[in-house]
Amino acid sequence: MANQKTAFVSQQLIGPSPAPAGQVGATAWIRKNLIATPKDVLLTIISLAVLAYVLPGIFQWLFIDAVWTGSDRTACLSAAQGGAIADGHVGACWAFVGAKFQQFIFGRYPLEEQWRPMLVMIMFVVLMVPMLMPKAPFKGLNALLLFVVLPVVAFFLLTGGFGLPHVETSRWGGLMVTLILSFFGIAVSLPVGILLALGRRSSMPVIKMLCVIFIEVIRGIPLITVLFMASVMLPLFLPDGWTFDKLLRALVGVSIFSSAYMAEVIRGGLQSIPKGQFEGADSLGLSYAQKMRLIILPQTIKLVIPGIVNTFIGLFKDTSLVSIIGMFDLLGIVTLNLSDSNWATPVTAVTGLIFAGFVYWIFCFGMSRYSHFMEKHLDTGHKH
Repeated sequence: MANQKTAFVSQQLIGPSPAPAGQVGATAWIRKNLIATPKDVLLTIISLAVLAYVLPGIFQWLFIDAVWTGSDRTACLSAAQGGAIADGHVGACWAFVGAKFQQFIFGRYPLEEQWRPMLVMIMFVVLMVPMLMPKAPFKGLNALLLFVVLPVVAFFLLTGGFGLPHVETSRWGGLMVTLILSFFGIAVSLPVGILLALGRRSSMPVIKMLCVIFIEVIRGIPLITVLFMASVMLPLFLPDGWTFDKLLRALVGVSIFSSAYMAEVIRGGLQSIPKGQFEGADSLGLSYAQKMRLIILPQTIKLVIPGIVNTFIGLFKDTSLVSIIGMFDLLGIVTLNLSDSNWATPVTAVTGLIFAGFVYWIFCFGMSRYSHFMEKHLDTGHKH
């Protein structure tokens, strides 16, 4: 007993003894995930063999046999006829991506005015980076600038005004439209989804019924139908001479659709909060608003971070559906340019779609990794 007490006191004073060499770092990860059992060893060998067979060909097609420069389709065709056809390989036509890159990013936004969306993107990054850092100071001011001031400034910069030439939203496109739709949808869907989730759990019958009807109706129809109705059906119910901008219709449609899904994610988190948390808040004499803002919602959001980010990722990819109303996001503008006869080659379409897919993957993977970071940062309730 005395030895156990001495060991316990020593552990409290100097901390746990370091793990033996080989049980930490890359070696430990390999032993745990790749060669822990005979079955793992077999699967690892098979996986490595498949990768060794597939990756060299993919790498050669994407980079070695690829055409990087050129002004039209002849660059890629001449490369295919020059040496790649002899061994059966025709590389990617990255010259097509290079020639159309500005359209992929800005759509048909005037070339001489593209500094305006670039300035908006720079301001967005400058404000977003500290917002994503948990220990960055002045969070309230940062949020005000990002979610209130920046949209107003961006509106006048992108559309025109105060001496800037007017640019119709019909000329917007590419990655710019994808980012605008996804950022607006994310910024709106989270607070509206929280309100809808609280309304669905409300004890007031009218508010609960309205929230339930909204959520179930919107979740019961596909996004493409919401966008179609916002673009085609809504003008039929407006007085003569009244109209809404096409981009505004897309923003409204995407926002209400994602808000309904976000409401169910938040409601699931609210139901997982123990009843004692509500009773403890009531025993402190907190009002409903104080109870939700200070105790319930912080725990709820921490529990449903994976679901929230999953909704955001789905929203980011679903922006490609705005092509149904005549707008062209990143995927839409890439697909539109595939019909350009000046770049018609056997590999142009595949190259353009790979580029679009890689851009989507970069943003979605970034959101996924940040959600894992926040889960670890906020996971303080069960540490030993």
